[in-house]
Amino acid sequence: MNRLFKAGLAVVLAGLCVGAKFLFFPERPTMQYLTAEVSKGDVNETVLATGTLKAFKQVSVGAQVSGQVRSLKVALGDTVKKGDLIAEIDSQSQQNDLRTAEAALENIKAQRAAELATLEQAKSEFKRQKGMLSAKATSRQDYESALATLTESQANIAALDAQIVEADIEVDTAKVNLGYTAIVAPMDGVVVAVVTKEGQTVNASQETPTIVKLAQLDTMTVKAEVSEADVVNVQPGQKAMFTILGDPDHNYEATLRSIEPAPDSITDDDDTSSSSSSDDDEAIYYNALLDVPNPDHRLRISMTAEVTITLDEAKDVLTIPTISLGHKDGPGQYTVRVLGKDGHPEERKVRTGLSDNVNVQVKEGLQAGEWVILGEASGDSASSNDSQHNPPPPMGM
Repeated sequence: MNRLFKAGLAVVLAGLCVGAKFLFFPERPTMQYLTAEVSKGDVNETVLATGTLKAFKQVSVGAQVSGQVRSLKVALGDTVKKGDLIAEIDSQSQQNDLRTAEAALENIKAQRAAELATLEQAKSEFKRQKGMLSAKATSRQDYESALATLTESQANIAALDAQIVEADIEVDTAKVNLGYTAIVAPMDGVVVAVVTKEGQTVNASQETPTIVKLAQLDTMTVKAEVSEADVVNVQPGQKAMFTILGDPDHNYEATLRSIEPAPDSITDDDDTSSSSSSDDDEAIYYNALLDVPNPDHRLRISMTAEVTITLDEAKDVLTIPTISLGHKDGPGQYTVRVLGKDGHPEERKVRTGLSDNVNVQVKEGLQAGEWVILGEASGDSASSNDSQHNPPPPMGM
């Protein structure tokens, strides 16, 4: 009985010792690391911008003469060719102006014909007086009078010739104005807006009223706003792509045609007035123009485009997550932590290249298959993430 008591007491004491060990000397948790493998991939350095689709070429077809729109030959959405009749303006007033100008021209020509007869008479009289003066059969006064009449007749002919030129111009102007009553398409395109209705009276005395708007939709232009921080890196000829809200899964490829030299706000600047503090705080954007074919006219005017301009790209290069970069040691030089084969971290100097803000190109310092450390956590907090973030045991362990 005494022996059993001693054995039980020993078991109890052993249990108390073990409990005291865990109570006063807890086991140190094992450090776990969040890692990512050094692998090959593509890195594209890009600029993001928001743009608006516009027609590659758009014109407002207007009336250059006043009058009532007698007939409109096109409707919204019609396709027209250059020279096609768009509209007709009542031409009665222009026809009357042409008839008046032609009548004035004929009147001046008749006056010139009459003056020519007078000129011939003056020439004959002057010739006769000149001969008589040589024979001393007339007076010097009669001779000079005949000379003055001849000179005056010649001057009248010259004045009438100038009037005829002026009258010819008036006739030509009247013909042109009459031609303006038939409004024709200045280019191939699609009618994207009908501004003036049939029967409406237009007044062209102060400004040219617009009848319709034509646009060439076979090619569209994206007018993308690029921030002043990014525009210094954007150049014509760079590749770009964009998506539209109605079809976000389809990428439209384009090429950067040009960058406008000044922002749109330049048209609102007033050098005589100082800018307010609110204007100084506004972001500055420059318009980048991208052209894209649109043969099926799927793209439409004023659609919103989410644009990505590719500044540079690197294919099949070593990459690591950007968040793995540590201290910056210089331009393109960083310190990263690498998980060694023994499971312990070590610092490594690397030289980087392009970055897309998610991944960065590694030019020197790492090899494919190595694991860079993104972060660390204790065993309990990291155990649920081991399968996603931790690499398989390093080779040789």
